[in-house]
Amino acid sequence: MLTTVERILFVLLALGCLYYGGQKFYAVYRAIGRGKADARFDHLAERIRRALWVVLTQQSVFKKRPIVSLLHAFVFYGFVFYFLINFVDLLAGLFGIHARCGMWNLYNLAADLFTTSVLIGIIGLVLRRLFVRPKDFEFPANVPVQPEVRAGIFRDSTLVAGFIIFHVGCRLLFKATQLALEGRDAYQPVSSAFGAAFAGLAPGGQELLNHFFWWGALGSILLFIPYFPRSKHIHIFLAPVKLALKKDKAGVLQPMDFEKEEVFGAVKLEDFTWPRLLDSYSCIMCNRCQDVCPATNTGKALSPAAILINERYELNKILSDFSAGRESPRPLLDFALSEEAAWACTTCNACIEVCPVGNEQMLHIIDVRRERVLTAAEFPKGLQNTFNHMERAGNPFGMPADERLAWAKDLPFPVPTLEQKTDPEILYWVGCAVAFDPRAQKIARSMAAILNAVGVDWAVLGKEEKCTGDTARRTGNEYLFAQMAEENIAALNEIKPKTIVTTCPHCFHTIANEYPQFGGKFVVKHHAEFIDELIRAGRLKLETGGDGSVTYHDPCYLGRHNGIFDQPRALIQSTGAKLTEPVRNRSNSFCCGAGGGQFWKEEEKGTERVSTNRYRELKQTGAKTVATGCPFCMRMITEETAKEEPESAMQVFDVAELVAARLRK
Repeated sequence: MLTTVERILFVLLALGCLYYGGQKFYAVYRAIGRGKADARFDHLAERIRRALWVVLTQQSVFKKRPIVSLLHAFVFYGFVFYFLINFVDLLAGLFGIHARCGMWNLYNLAADLFTTSVLIGIIGLVLRRLFVRPKDFEFPANVPVQPEVRAGIFRDSTLVAGFIIFHVGCRLLFKATQLALEGRDAYQPVSSAFGAAFAGLAPGGQELLNHFFWWGALGSILLFIPYFPRSKHIHIFLAPVKLALKKDKAGVLQPMDFEKEEVFGAVKLEDFTWPRLLDSYSCIMCNRCQDVCPATNTGKALSPAAILINERYELNKILSDFSAGRESPRPLLDFALSEEAAWACTTCNACIEVCPVGNEQMLHIIDVRRERVLTAAEFPKGLQNTFNHMERAGNPFGMPADERLAWAKDLPFPVPTLEQKTDPEILYWVGCAVAFDPRAQKIARSMAAILNAVGVDWAVLGKEEKCTGDTARRTGNEYLFAQMAEENIAALNEIKPKTIVTTCPHCFHTIANEYPQFGGKFVVKHHAEFIDELIRAGRLKLETGGDGSVTYHDPCYLGRHNGIFDQPRALIQSTGAKLTEPVRNRSNSFCCGAGGGQFWKEEEKGTERVSTNRYRELKQTGAKTVATGCPFCMRMITEETAKEEPESAMQVFDVAELVAARLRK
């Protein structure tokens, strides 16, 4: 038990540290509150339940790096229990609570084991950082990173790790010296073992060390509190908040109110919505998002991690003024990322999917793109023609509407339009790529053959169909997207389709997930889902004489964005083919490089094209055929096969083509 003087000193230290640290925490809260509104508080009880489950199971951490994640789990679970441990130790020091024997046995055993697990975990992580030094902690040389960031990350990590080792180590030795005075305890085996080292000291020396280690354990917490808001350790509190308040579908963008917005997109930090600012503070700087980013992996000047970390260090630098409501001094493009980095993003959602704390890095980039397009009118040259084509012709290819049904020429059966069938069971939304790209037109022909074979009551819009606006939205032209969305929704609301089936994941995602923001709520299915349902219902019969192996490439907007993984694979297997998976598959799949408007512009400079990286991996499966469920993926992969000799190149098909080729006669 502490002396009276020690108790007074502890209380004074606690009041000072809590006051100063509280001011810093409040400043962080006010800084985050500077962001624009974003509705994230619906179904709050369910959000909290979900966040607690994700945090307590550590499932988001274990998505990658299993050994590192295990070490982190040792630290995490130990620290969860340490809230109780520190409280009991506080009572022991201030009020002489004797936490031993009887009902305390189970508690002491847990405290002893959790203390050990924290030390094992943190020492393992420190050894990894200092001696293994993996590339996880490095940023590519061409990625914009502020000078203070590189030194600051190492300094912050060292301080945090040093604090944890000192705090938990002192707690272990506090119990060890206590047991040296009182005798071994079978329920505190580790502390008892360390206590043997102090057994030879005089009781006065043991008592002195016991007080010193108590102060080391509890006092270090108080001294760390003022630094806490500046450190990455703040994620202990903010990560659960971010996980609770994340979007159900992170790739769904927030609409803009053009009449109320003072700034279109984000020029400075205060132009972000508040979840973007929360992202910067909840980031744990693990760089997992960088590891999976297609742009980073192919040598582009983009790192999703660097964006958030740059913003975090800028916020720390200006925290006092920014939290007080003053304007931030620098535009985002001066410190967070470069224009080259902003336009390298494929919006594949990999960064958001892998983030253990639910950050939404991709949305930072979209906000910057919006400002570049809508305010600065500065964007890649290829997009100007794309925007013009979408405005004038209703599609990014610039093709006349009369060519919308070119794919249906010479089919042995008629393709009905809504002019002929006003109330079909299925409205087949063909999509621009499938309608106009010569190779992708075969997907529409296969889909029509399947619908015809089953006898489904279906029709297409024909020349009345227009682009959904996906490309405009992903490249920051929210105004053009809103116009196209409103036109399409008005037309669809008049038609009142029972079910819309699409062959393009981008069309599927936009109509199903983003049109509801503008009043368009429709039942939408990707063609892989729809065909799989037909087979399962026994309505579609296939010849299963397929031979050889087929590998499947998961389109980002079908897989990661919408969770459709099993149905395309089921279709491949229904043809009798053997499914061979690439190393990166399902939610860990690698982008083809077409998304985020990349299909319509020159790819940023790097070590290789994104599609080259992906095709190399697909070819390593040994399969002769690549199947996918997206016309843009098909085009990107096909361009890679064209670089090879015909006899060695892989064949590329849509899943609908594979199924159509096996239709039972």
